[in-house]
Amino acid sequence: MSAAAGGAPRVLGIVLNYNGRELTLATVASLLALDYPALEVLVVDNGSTDGSDAAVAVRFPRVRRVRTEANLGISGGLNLGFRVGLDEGFEFLMPMNNDIEVAPDLLTHLVAAAREHPGAGCVGPKCYYHADRDLLWSAGGVLRFREAVTRERGMGERDRGQYDRDERVGYVNGALMLIRREAMLAAGLWDPVYHVSVEDADWCQRMKRAGWECWYAHRARLWHMVSPTTGGYTAGRTYRTGRSTAIFVRRYAGPGGWASYLLWSALALPAALARELPRRNGGAVLAKYRGMLDGLRAPLPPAPGVTRNPAGGRK
Repeated sequence: MSAAAGGAPRVLGIVLNYNGRELTLATVASLLALDYPALEVLVVDNGSTDGSDAAVAVRFPRVRRVRTEANLGISGGLNLGFRVGLDEGFEFLMPMNNDIEVAPDLLTHLVAAAREHPGAGCVGPKCYYHADRDLLWSAGGVLRFREAVTRERGMGERDRGQYDRDERVGYVNGALMLIRREAMLAAGLWDPVYHVSVEDADWCQRMKRAGWECWYAHRARLWHMVSPTTGGYTAGRTYRTGRSTAIFVRRYAGPGGWASYLLWSALALPAALARELPRRNGGAVLAKYRGMLDGLRAPLPPAPGVTRNPAGGRK
């Protein structure tokens, strides 16, 4: 595989945008300030209607762009970028949300960790809340079979160095991860059966089953605005989370996992309803329940492999 001058592996950064023009512009500006010498940036515009694609073209004419006419979901949109990176021989792919700010040395540390740990199929950074610069959002993640299948380590904790070591983790959050080319080829593309939510956990699980590892690199840092596009505890978001969680459980849980999922769901949903009813937001809890039911009944096609870039995106 090719490398840039000086031996730095080539990395394709893939920013996924849906109607987040100003967020995306800020994220791209942050990426272009990275000190890593072999990065190319590709913005995938996932059917936006707010002029995002044109704004990126004007502000950053050298940044690459792919636009779809319809919203393909997180996996469908990112897969367009993954195919570009695989077809063009990039050694690493770096998918990310469009609502992050990265430290200038983030990618240098991620690549260094990947090189130090050759079994690492993906590497993730230490993530903070954007509005509170030393409040942790994620220091790597844990997978479990509950009403929510992911847990971010350190969420809500002040960073006092308690996660200051590189280590294997259960999964890496899709806010940003560095993916080794060989791991993507082994595990396949991200699964569009998860339109929004849990697609990162699913890919990490498939990657681990293919013999690779998830790693957390503590020196790599970013600040995350935490889902301004997909919203907070709203009916739309809880429905999608409930549906995706149920699909994940169907795909990977054994008898013990199923028992855990059903027990925790039975406990968590009434507790959430008691919490949200005084806020007049009980509909969000009921939407999660409907999403769970739909996820349990939805068709479950095989996970995708890797194919060449099809027609449908516009470079």
